[in-house]
Amino acid sequence: MRHGKTINHLGRTAAHRNAMLSNMASSLILHKRITTTVAKAKALRKFVEPLLTKSKSDTTHSRRTIFATLQNKESIKELFDAVATKIANRPGGYTRILKLSDNRLGDNAEMCVIELVDYNEALLDAKNAGEAKATTRRSRRSGKKASTDVAASGEAIAPAAVVETSAPEDTPTTTVEQGETRDEAKAADEEAAS
Repeated sequence: MRHGKTINHLGRTAAHRNAMLSNMASSLILHKRITTTVAKAKALRKFVEPLLTKSKSDTTHSRRTIFATLQNKESIKELFDAVATKIANRPGGYTRILKLSDNRLGDNAEMCVIELVDYNEALLDAKNAGEAKATTRRSRRSGKKASTDVAASGEAIAPAAVVETSAPEDTPTTTVEQGETRDEAKAADEEAAS
């Protein structure tokens, strides 16, 4: 049983695991998204999110403690300059794991993309478009609620033009009896009508 054992050792020694996670965290900060296995991405999330939280306070102490972990000057510069300003208002959850449909060819490992949430432009555009739309609850009362919402917003309400459409006129049908063609039945109906 593995009660309380929360660390995934990833089949590596502690030094190898820390070096790998440090390298992956630096790559994630520099490139904003990396492709890796699901197990490594979950371990990386637990490794990098406290670093991102610490980078919100740009002090010498926080820079030194993060540098002690990452050991990469370029990623430290990128982290405190660009990334920390984007995540300043976010209370956590800085990374997103998106599973890929294809597994790795060699060992059939599940693959995924781990990315910084604030840098995925496609999802941010979709979110902003969703916020721009007025999100109202749909009601079964179709006309009453919609007209009051528009009136409350202050827009001028133009009267709706009422267009009455009538059903097409009924066309007479002919009854075709056995052994009779349609033309013969039509001619017989016209003779009976006149």
